Amino acid sequence: MADHTPFSLHRLPDYTRADLVRILGDSDDPFGVAGTGLTWLPKKDHFGLVRDADGRLVAHAGLLRLPLSVGGADFEAVGVGGVAVAPDVRGQGLARRIVAAALDHARTLGPDRALLFCRPPLAALYERLGWREVRAEVRVEQPEGEVVLMPLRTMWTPLREGAEWPEGEVRLRSLPM
Repeated sequence: MADHTPFSLHRLPDYTRADLVRILGDSDDPFGVAGTGLTWLPKKDHFGLVRDADGRLVAHAGLLRLPLSVGGADFEAVGVGGVAVAPDVRGQGLARRIVAAALDHARTLGPDRALLFCRPPLAALYERLGWREVRAEVRVEQPEGEVVLMPLRTMWTPLREGAEWPEGEVRLRSLPM
């Protein structure tokens, strides 16, 4: 049976400011997080949904492996960030589709867990996608070695069957993604 979905999934070779503007429009704060004052890492792997009718990029999710410690135990997680869906195509399951594609790739990278940060109004969306809230305080690094309390919601999802989130304070040993 042919797939008649009007959007095609692509692994993107890069993801630029111009791509973000095509999805969310030209804004100084497209994700609504500028007020946090945080400096963010760029993602390494990028996935996009392109509308077949006109070739327009309408959704994105990026990935980056991150070092962290929880309760003193060090491990890596795959950070998911830069999730964006164009306003005119929302409500069609594209966030689910782009995040699922990113997580499929994340499972090939080695870590047992994925991590993301989101504004509180988006937590319910990620919960519907199977993400769980990290209840402990999360500290992240910032330039010049400063460590700050993450003001956004921190959520995680297992990448392997049986993976759990350990107990204890979380320290991201890098800038957030």
